[in-house]
Amino acid sequence: MKILERYITRELLIPFTVVIVILIGLFSGLSSANLIAGAVTESLGIAVMLKLVLLKTLIALEVLVPIALYISVIIGLGRMNRDQEINVLRAAGVSEHRIIFSVLLIAIPVGIISGALSIFVRPWAYEENYILNAQAEAELNTDRFQAGRFYGSEKSGRVVYIDSKDESGKQMRNVFHYINGVNGSEILVAKEGRQQKPARGQRPQIHLFNGHIYRLAHISAKDTITHFEKLVYFTDGDKELDYKRKSAATLVLMDSSKPRDVAELQWRLSRPIATVLLALIAIPFSRTSPRRKGGEKVFFVAALVFAIYYILSGLAQTWVEQGTIGIIPGVWWLYILMFIVSLSLLFPDSWRWSSQSK
Repeated sequence: MKILERYITRELLIPFTVVIVILIGLFSGLSSANLIAGAVTESLGIAVMLKLVLLKTLIALEVLVPIALYISVIIGLGRMNRDQEINVLRAAGVSEHRIIFSVLLIAIPVGIISGALSIFVRPWAYEENYILNAQAEAELNTDRFQAGRFYGSEKSGRVVYIDSKDESGKQMRNVFHYINGVNGSEILVAKEGRQQKPARGQRPQIHLFNGHIYRLAHISAKDTITHFEKLVYFTDGDKELDYKRKSAATLVLMDSSKPRDVAELQWRLSRPIATVLLALIAIPFSRTSPRRKGGEKVFFVAALVFAIYYILSGLAQTWVEQGTIGIIPGVWWLYILMFIVSLSLLFPDSWRWSSQSK
């Protein structure tokens, strides 16, 4: 790598590192705040909450990395323009193509990293996230509750109490579970219980032994008492830990022709392309310094362009999921459009000459 390319890549890597650290910090902080607000710390514990934040951050990196590169190109080359370094380079015979090449030296490796995050890390993180969420949603969960404390939820109308747990945290004694429904209330008391780790395709479940179920009717005088030796207790609703396309391996998605699977696959494969194209689109926005007239407007337009891209990327994926657009062109029409836009912004004089010649 020549001195010029090494200098420009350094000027881009420094703001990129700063921006990505800030974005990760902000995202992790917001995720932590949301989980704490949802009482996840109380129910699942600090360790599980931190793991959830880590997983959510890993998933978000495929979006945060292109944003950080987009901003860093504007900041890095913008600083060089502001200090007249770009003008000096051009006066010395350095072409625009060489500057673009220097940006690509950063954009392509970062794009590969973004693609690896999307293709390999994204499905793994989603799968782990689904498992933790499924465990968190289990009404009776030995990992979720501490012994000797009452846990209640106004939303579900549940109250849970576990008298004691063994060292592994999987075996428990003297379990109390109360739920208040529309037509009646149910009290479950068991002497022993064991939490079962959910496997793929299973709902979270707990095995209870030697207990009673008291059902108290609100609309009639008929109450019931049921004794059981063993009871397998499942969570309510249809939230099963089943196949989810976001957690599916990329090779599995390649063998599927379902629109939703195709949309997910194309989203993952498009991350490197999107990262590189965003870096190219950012180059023209770095040419105007904030000290010059209209500089603030340029940065506003740069933010607007990214917002439009973000909205269109979501729409493109949704249209493929719903079958509005077929596998071809799929989501790729957006990146063809981005490529055309990047060329028109990078080489406006060539486009003017082409239109005039016609």
